[in-house]
Amino acid sequence: MPSFGSTPDNASSGDVHFNNRINLAPLSESLEKVRRELSSVIVGQEKMIDQLLVALLSNGHVLLEGVPGVAKTITAKLLAKTTDIGFSRIQFTPDLMPSDILGTSVYDQKKTEFEFRKGPVFSNLILIDEINRAPAKTQAALFEVMEERQVTIDGKRYEMDAPFLVVATQNPIEQEGTYRLPEAQLDRFLFKISVDYPKLSQEIDIIMREHKLQSHDKLENIKPVISGKQISEFQALVKQIIIEPQLVEYIAKIVINTRENAFLYLGASPRASIAILNASKGFAALRGRDFVTPEDIKDAAIPVLQHRIIVTPEREMEGLTSTEIIKQILESVEIPR
Repeated sequence: MPSFGSTPDNASSGDVHFNNRINLAPLSESLEKVRRELSSVIVGQEKMIDQLLVALLSNGHVLLEGVPGVAKTITAKLLAKTTDIGFSRIQFTPDLMPSDILGTSVYDQKKTEFEFRKGPVFSNLILIDEINRAPAKTQAALFEVMEERQVTIDGKRYEMDAPFLVVATQNPIEQEGTYRLPEAQLDRFLFKISVDYPKLSQEIDIIMREHKLQSHDKLENIKPVISGKQISEFQALVKQIIIEPQLVEYIAKIVINTRENAFLYLGASPRASIAILNASKGFAALRGRDFVTPEDIKDAAIPVLQHRIIVTPEREMEGLTSTEIIKQILESVEIPR
């Protein structure tokens, strides 16, 4: 393995190409097709698209946070449409019950026995719209299915089909009629992706595209370009991505720093360390490499950590955010050479 900052033996200093020990060509080609399909509709959210693809490769769930109208829901729909897998959308509301998500046992008079009818969570890609609008009891119903990919009803276990990915959205501004997600549930999400407003040029592009569409559906030309079987194969491939011991130590130092940081009331758990490991492998694979670099770890750290730490009330009143603190930590921890 080449040292960081150097080039492999079979590549010159001006040549960015190198030979991977793991064949990532099919993965790269398939994800590029998915990216092109998404970008044909979504404007100016390249970072969000890449993070969604990394979450897919890392077999992790995603929390999309942003104000209404920044393409959170439509992005999840598009991702489902570009992949040939099952898709379910659940609109969370204050009156939603756990059985509305998981399913319920119904008495079959013909068979004279109870029969379990599966809820909408039994699919491959689950879009949960406005997850913070449902009460704690309903949110808690997701704990087992998100962490263990299974549901236990009346003492019987039902496993989810692979791949299984939950994409949840929430609005950080409008708090009336919402229920704050507990830390235990937030910890189940691999990434929290903050979706920002587009820039001026991107806003103009969005308006022009909508004008040209007239009465046509913007999703009608989106075709499936990757199968569920391929996704599972790519997820297994990503686990084989190489990471050197000094980079494992680098991840550990970043996470431990969150626990010792004076600006933070709550630091990240070991689950966050594993999440950074898996996500950094996903970033490496997305970039066509079979080994992790410090840059991959840095790119994974913010979306992995920003929802797992809590800023002290004093610093929060000063306007300091979790993202800014993570950036400070990344600057303070020495990068391995």
